[in-house]
Order: sequence, then structure tokens, then C-alpha cells
Amino acid sequence: MQDGKINLRSLLPEELAAELKAMGQPAYRAKQVFDWLTHGAGSCGEMSNLPKSLRAALDDRFFLGSPKVLRKQVSAEDGTVKYLWGLRDGNAVETVVMRYHYGNSVCISTQVGCRQGCAFCASTIGGLVRNLDAGEMLEEVMFSEKESGLKIGHIVLMGIGEPLDNFDNVVKFLQLVNHPEGMNIGMRHISLSTCGLIEKFDKLAELNLQLTLSVSLHAPDDETRSKIMPANRGRGVSELIDKCEAYFKKTGRRISFEYAMIDGVNDSEQQAALLAKHAKRVSAHVNLIPLNHVDERAFLQPTPPDRIQSFKKLLEREGINVTVRRSLGGDIDASCGQLRKKAADALGAGTEKR
Repeated sequence: MQDGKINLRSLLPEELAAELKAMGQPAYRAKQVFDWLTHGAGSCGEMSNLPKSLRAALDDRFFLGSPKVLRKQVSAEDGTVKYLWGLRDGNAVETVVMRYHYGNSVCISTQVGCRQGCAFCASTIGGLVRNLDAGEMLEEVMFSEKESGLKIGHIVLMGIGEPLDNFDNVVKFLQLVNHPEGMNIGMRHISLSTCGLIEKFDKLAELNLQLTLSVSLHAPDDETRSKIMPANRGRGVSELIDKCEAYFKKTGRRISFEYAMIDGVNDSEQQAALLAKHAKRVSAHVNLIPLNHVDERAFLQPTPPDRIQSFKKLLEREGINVTVRRSLGGDIDASCGQLRKKAADALGAGTEKR
């Protein structure tokens, strides 16, 4: 909610129908409005098949707009497109469109900034500004598709922010983007990444959304994980794995462990053995990620490629399903949060308003 108004694009069809009914409108108006919202209308004034009086009434009660492209980077290496979107209140978030052999995927942000403090991440520099509402997340997908000209078939909630720290808005976004009358992107084509806010796992499991839960593990032991991921403190790896096991048993959906390879920090043989033990327990897929460079985190360096392969082989010997993430957008600001921070620095932090 901004300026006392709700984002019109955040309303599910049944909520939209209830609002329009309360405004004295016939039932069919809700479908007309939802169609306009789904097709990227930037204002109520564009809804040409609605009476002017209704368009004005909607403007009085709701807000509707479209994010503005503040910056755009296109990788000459692989066609990855990174957007810095300007939001209605002057804040900005990043979205990345990636091309894979199975189709196009978009990585979206769920918050402006982040409060989790992971040592290797640019998104958390400056802390959390605010949550995104469901409509703003939907706009990241919708307008990335519209601006890039690439049909989006997969979504990753792994951009700026911690999705489970914005639980209700994220769940509503998932309902909207999955809706058959909307973008109709299937839950099995959506991956939600979390640093491990385990207090939300049971609540997510109860929804049984059939998405892929990606846990940003990044270290298999408490000593290492607490150093690089403050979210581990007070929770612990053992409790996290317990919750992952419960989630897997409840939903039947295999969990993915995201694991950024950091030279001399989390890439020892002993850590590989412990990671394999955790992965076996929950039938997890392990995704090894070559660490992205972040200027402010230059004290952390990526594990050399040959040692990543050695680490991978150790996991495979234990029967773990493991991949090394393909590095995309290496010639642009690949690490999430960097483009937003550079823009804010260039404008004297004027890109964001608290």
C-alpha cells in the first residue's frame, strides 16, 4: 500500500470482483479489468472498454503504474538481460532475464534491499528498505517479458531480498502469476530461494504449492555458516536440515541446496562430506555456484574451477545429484544488488527513498 492506496495489480480476480461489486459495478467488469492488468496496462485510463466514470473511480481508490527502466545491461556473451527498475516511490530493484535451452527464465526481487546480512551478497549492503507488494513482483515478470521481447516460462525468486521475510506478499504473487486467467506460469516452473527462515517452512509446506524450494545453504556446519550467514545464528544447520526433511515429507517436492563456492571458507573435503550427509537425508539436489565478485566483499574469493570440480566429484561419489551452475552475464553486473547500488551511488543515494 502506498499513499493509502492498494496496487490494483495485487488483487486476485475474486478480490477484484468484490471491490467492483462494492462500487456498484456488474460482475463482468472484474474480468475486463483483470484482462487489462494481465496484459500490462500502465494506467486505468488505458482501459478503453470501461466507462470513464469507472476509470476515474478506480484511480481514486487504487494505484496502477508500470516500473521504469532506469538501467539495462545486456551480456554480449550469452544474451542475459539485467534491468534496474524504478518504482513508483523512487526506490529501485533488479530483475534478470536468462536464456536456457529449456526456455527463458526471470530472476525477480521480492524486497527493496535485504536485512539478512550474508557476507558474500551485494543485495544486503544498506539493509532492508521495504517489502515489494504482490503487484510489483508481478510487474517485474510482466514488464521484463514485454521489454525484452522474450517469452518467460520460468521464475526464480532469488533476486534482491529474502522471499520468506515477505511471506504474504510473495504467496499472493505466486497465486497471481499462476492464475489461469493471468500469466498462467505453472508452480513447477517456479523456484523460491531462502537463506533458511525455518519458522516459515511449515506455513509454506501447508500451502503445498508444488514449487521448488531452494535453500541457500552455503556451508554445512554452524561455525562456517554463522560467519557468512547471520540468519544461521539462533537457528543452526541441524534445525534447518530437520525442517527441510519435514518439508520434503509433507510436499514430496525435492529441495535444492544452493552452495556458493568460496575459496578456503567452505570448500574443504570435510565440508564436502558433511554436505553430502545433509543432502542424502533430504534427497536434495546440490547446485554449486562459482562465487560472483562483489567490490565490497573482495576479501571473499571464488574457489578455483579445478577445485570446484574436485568438490563436485566428492559429492558424486556419495551418490549426490550435483550440478555446477552455468555462469550467466559475466560481462555485466552479475551479482544481485550491484547494479542497484552503483546507481544509488551515482545519484548520491537518490535512487532510494526511505
